[in-house]
Amino acid sequence: MNDSQHGMSRRRMLGAMAGVAGAAAVGAAGLGSPAFAGNGLLVPTGKRGIILYSVRDRIGAAPDATGVPYGFERVLARLAEIGYKEVEFAGYNQHVSILGRQITAAEIRKILDDNGLRANGSHASIPSTINPTTLAAFEQQLDIAETLGMTHIGTGNDPTGSNYKADWDAAADRWNTLGQLAAARGFKLYTHNHDAAYNFLLDSGPLDALGRPTRSSGVRKLEYFIGLTDPEYVWFEMDIYWAHVAQHRFRSYTDPDGVTQTDVFDPLATVAAQPIRFPLFHAKDGAFNPNTTSGYDMVPLGQGDIDYGTFFANMGAKGYHNPMWEQDNAPGGSADPGRSLRYAEVSYQHMSGLRG
Repeated sequence: MNDSQHGMSRRRMLGAMAGVAGAAAVGAAGLGSPAFAGNGLLVPTGKRGIILYSVRDRIGAAPDATGVPYGFERVLARLAEIGYKEVEFAGYNQHVSILGRQITAAEIRKILDDNGLRANGSHASIPSTINPTTLAAFEQQLDIAETLGMTHIGTGNDPTGSNYKADWDAAADRWNTLGQLAAARGFKLYTHNHDAAYNFLLDSGPLDALGRPTRSSGVRKLEYFIGLTDPEYVWFEMDIYWAHVAQHRFRSYTDPDGVTQTDVFDPLATVAAQPIRFPLFHAKDGAFNPNTTSGYDMVPLGQGDIDYGTFFANMGAKGYHNPMWEQDNAPGGSADPGRSLRYAEVSYQHMSGLRG
């Protein structure tokens, strides 16, 4: 068996296991049959998106002689040509030499409209504290989102980097407040996860020298946060790659009695239990590599071992979600300036080919 055949075999095996878990979770949630019969599109044409962080090298590039698109106007036109319909922003700047100044949100909106693209989110700056200054800055982010025609606005960071219950309680209070402000202007406020967010919450057991708990009841940090936040005001964008990294990394915890407990994280079951709270996804693929800390190496969508067909077919609320392709390491640098846009095309083709 060659390497390619081995990879496909492993994907099918992992997919079958995930499908069983997802089916159970969806059934328990009362969402109907988790398996969608037939060969319908799992990601409808209008829902195929990309976060521009994946092509940040070309968004930020100065005019050059490579022939590769640069800046918002040329890069967004190329993404539309590939077939993408939605974009998620990771900043609003391009190289100043293109216009002799920085581009404006209104100018970006015109480029979107001219290419039949829709802005559907942004990794903006979400206040870590609430005071008049930070609220004014947050309103400015909402102003930009409004100009660009977004329906969602969020952040690329976890609500808090802490392991402690008290900090997640405070984060939930803050996000409920900010989410209500966003909702008043027609936006869904969302947080994006990395693997650490699905580690276990320190909420019990003996206290350390600073009075903080040292053990866990077994609840995961972001799942605790989901339970604390108002479903009317706080939403989520699961980065499916980082969720699988969490599955690889965070498999046990020390309970209040000091006993090690095993609990393997299931990203699909987390979404299937309440799919409406996950309007957005990062569809980022990884090739399994147990020799790395994360357990995966980032690769273009469809070239890894994360079974997106099974995931999208069994998560519930079919047709509701908006997956954004992302690959942190897509840029090829000066040696290969066209790589990120090539990867964007390869990944689009895989996303558009998913059936279930």
